[in-house]
Amino acid sequence: MTSSALVPSAPSADPMADRIAEVSRNTAETRISVRINLDGTGQAKLHTGIGFFDHMLDQIARHGLIDLDIDCEGDLHIDGHHTVEDVGITLGQAFARAVGDKKGIRRYGHAYVPLDEALSRVVVDFSGRPGLHMDVKFTAGSIGQLDTQLVFEFFQGFVNHAGVTLHIDNLKGVNAHHQCETIFKAFGRTLRAALERDPRSAGVIPSTKGSL
Repeated sequence: MTSSALVPSAPSADPMADRIAEVSRNTAETRISVRINLDGTGQAKLHTGIGFFDHMLDQIARHGLIDLDIDCEGDLHIDGHHTVEDVGITLGQAFARAVGDKKGIRRYGHAYVPLDEALSRVVVDFSGRPGLHMDVKFTAGSIGQLDTQLVFEFFQGFVNHAGVTLHIDNLKGVNAHHQCETIFKAFGRTLRAALERDPRSAGVIPSTKGSL
């Protein structure tokens, strides 16, 4: 049984008002609460029970300048799959709520991020159409307590519920920690670019269709 609650921020006529959302998701496998502020300063409070995953979520906050509060109690006695996937789902729901009608945002974002020998490229479109295209060949099966296969599951959950098209390519890398960290740092930078308010299109939806 699954229950998800979207808690909207109070409506405001101010186009520069903070974009804040809270989402909770409770299932037989995980209990998750997420709070985000897209116009924050990169502060994060994270507890998923998987240390390296928390470290990666912190990269999203710091490099995206997004205030991020995530608390998750998952069935880690089984493995990390449900925790990582469900955090992606819940975070995606929070982004969809906080972004709202997408008026005035730049919509597209991209970033290249290096870390020593590793280099990753991430590109996003807040299109309303979920799609993940990920080309990453991790050189290790796990990093700390994080199964590297679950990185895909996190992003798949995110794009399905945020309604974004996301391309992730690790262009080079030998150390799996470096590979993963460049992906999450680039993802944060990419979100920051796409969600930035464009003063030249204030109040305008960035699409010829008139909606996203």
